[in-house]
Amino acid sequence: MKKIIYSKFGGAEVLQIAEVPIPAVQATTILIKVKAVSINPLDWKIRNGEMKIMSGSKFPKGIGIDFSGIVEETGTAATKYNKGDEVFGILDVFKGEALSEYLTVEEKDIAIRPRNISFEQAAAMPVVGSAALQIFKTLVSLKKGAEILINGASGGIGMFATQIAKMSGAIVTTVVGDSGIPAGKDWGADFVVNYRNEDVLKGNKQYDVVIDLSGKMPFTKAKQIMKHSSAYIHTAPGPKEIITSFFINLFSSKKYKLLMLKPSPEYLAELTGYAEDGIAIVVSKVYPFNSFKKAYTEVPDGKFIGKAVITMDGVV
Repeated sequence: MKKIIYSKFGGAEVLQIAEVPIPAVQATTILIKVKAVSINPLDWKIRNGEMKIMSGSKFPKGIGIDFSGIVEETGTAATKYNKGDEVFGILDVFKGEALSEYLTVEEKDIAIRPRNISFEQAAAMPVVGSAALQIFKTLVSLKKGAEILINGASGGIGMFATQIAKMSGAIVTTVVGDSGIPAGKDWGADFVVNYRNEDVLKGNKQYDVVIDLSGKMPFTKAKQIMKHSSAYIHTAPGPKEIITSFFINLFSSKKYKLLMLKPSPEYLAELTGYAEDGIAIVVSKVYPFNSFKKAYTEVPDGKFIGKAVITMDGVV
């Protein structure tokens, strides 16, 4: 089978197609024929070598964390799913190898694809949807009437965080660029700020929660628009942020919280429910498999609304 790998840290140019054996099914594992794979910032942060402490430096490495596909074979002890089931799921965040024709998973890693969404939409859910759920379940208390600012809200996490926060009764302000304004409104934000025309840091509004998804609003700036008891969320922390947040949280009532994504079957189940209820899942760009280098060159520019995915179409 074909699989995308890389043998050294670097840009999209280090990615290559490798011919490798189809993984063998063990007693507790399930073989999935992959249909689509989502593209996430973690993919290139790991590939660039920014997260060596978590990902390690052993090569070759695969790429891709969340996916959708069809059950091809099940192990003798894996009885929850059957051949032909259409599923979506998530691999180990720092060791993901989803961008391949086949992969093996444990039962806990997948869920049945909701029939009202496509394979592409299903692949787009697990990482960003789980991230949004984890923010609101473990990092902050999502209370009715809470003022939440989501900076850089037009991407995947912003898409889910905006809608989930609104469903919980929060008052949501999203900061986006020109192209993100319609999406922010469609996703239910109470206020949609175009950062090109307005600087939220210069406004008078104070927030209970500030979620920075763009990497352009550090805690040192965000704290000026945070309420006395509030929280700032960093969604892609490295060693520097871990150390910084520790000392800030010792002395400040404005907390600096880090999202260290920990997928769970409960999150997949909850996302299934949201999808079945019609939550918006925008996939604005779909790349065929053989355009993987183009995909990983274009998507980091951040010009897409919602998510971009790679399908197995075009595998030759």
